[in-house]
Amino acid sequence: MRVRVGKVGKPHGLDGAFVVEEASEDPERFAEGATLLVGGEPARIVESKRAGGRPVIRLDRETERGAAIELERSELPEPGEGEYYAFQLVGLEVEEVGGERLGRVAEVSSGPANDVLELDTGIALPLVDACVQEVDLAVGRILVQPGFTDG
Repeated sequence: MRVRVGKVGKPHGLDGAFVVEEASEDPERFAEGATLLVGGEPARIVESKRAGGRPVIRLDRETERGAAIELERSELPEPGEGEYYAFQLVGLEVEEVGGERLGRVAEVSSGPANDVLELDTGIALPLVDACVQEVDLAVGRILVQPGFTDG
């Protein structure tokens, strides 16, 4: 299984470097010498820096703007206690405390203040401790506090 860790963004300079859009938060992910899958093919990072707080990298080969930057799932470290990768939450059932089913996680998107669980029912929930009470990957369920839906 592959996990998306960013995508090829706009060029940065004239040497083939580019901004990594939707970048993983792990700073080591885009370190010089690291190998990633870009557009489905391996590519080695030959230069890495930051500009405006975002990673800027140059690869050992050309690639198309918008191409997915991925890793094999097996290359990711296990998350810490109480931490989860966004892809692990997609597909989980979401219920309110008390049992009301709200839907399944269709996507985890980045908001200005926090990540957001976007459900297949159109509901969007903030991924914050006040809302999310429990994530149980084994059962396939996220338990949330009432009062965070528009309805």
